[in-house]
Amino acid sequence: MLVELPVLYSFRRCPYAMRARMAVSYSAIAVELREVVLRDMPAALLACSPKGTVPVLVLPGGAVLEESRDIIDWALSDSDPDGWLPHRGDSFGEQSRQLVDACDTSFKQQLDYYKYAERYPQHSAEYYRSQGQVFLAQLEQRLGKHDWLCGDRMTVADVSIFPFVRQFANVDRAWFDETPYLRLHAWLERLLGSQLFTRIMTKYPPWQEGDLPLEFPPGLSAGSQTSTC
Repeated sequence: MLVELPVLYSFRRCPYAMRARMAVSYSAIAVELREVVLRDMPAALLACSPKGTVPVLVLPGGAVLEESRDIIDWALSDSDPDGWLPHRGDSFGEQSRQLVDACDTSFKQQLDYYKYAERYPQHSAEYYRSQGQVFLAQLEQRLGKHDWLCGDRMTVADVSIFPFVRQFANVDRAWFDETPYLRLHAWLERLLGSQLFTRIMTKYPPWQEGDLPLEFPPGLSAGSQTSTC
């Protein structure tokens, strides 16, 4: 008997989509992955999410999740084997939320200014980079106390922030490698070298109407776990 899977629209290099795929892959919840081209969004995606960004998760009942953090919460509420979500009453829970909020607001803005400095000629790329370094220094300080951002194990904070630090580092990798954020360097390399990240960065051709469903994460059996949400 065929089971209708949730449909995850994604773009391989989008940091928001990366963290959503990491959560889905970690949770081992089977979804149908549809890789899209940002400059040519498929009509099926725009019909369910007119804002035209990824990731977007369409559940079998028709509900649509349009934000990566909502998709992460959906996946982890179904399966969180290593305890990525903070326990109730855990002091790190509020710290985690604040860190991800800072990443998604001020740091993301400075990242965009830095990466696309030619579009924002009010200041130099170096200026925007220095603004972004405030957040990097905060992460470095936290990693001086624990192996991960919110304690001694990887949590949703690491997964949510990592793709944006990766993107910031890659704007000028030679410069980043010379920065004094040694703990942040090690944290980034640990995540870049993880099996989880390698799995979610597999290249797939862009989805087209009529394509056979592409199950993600790959390798799940026909009896794959599916969300009960």
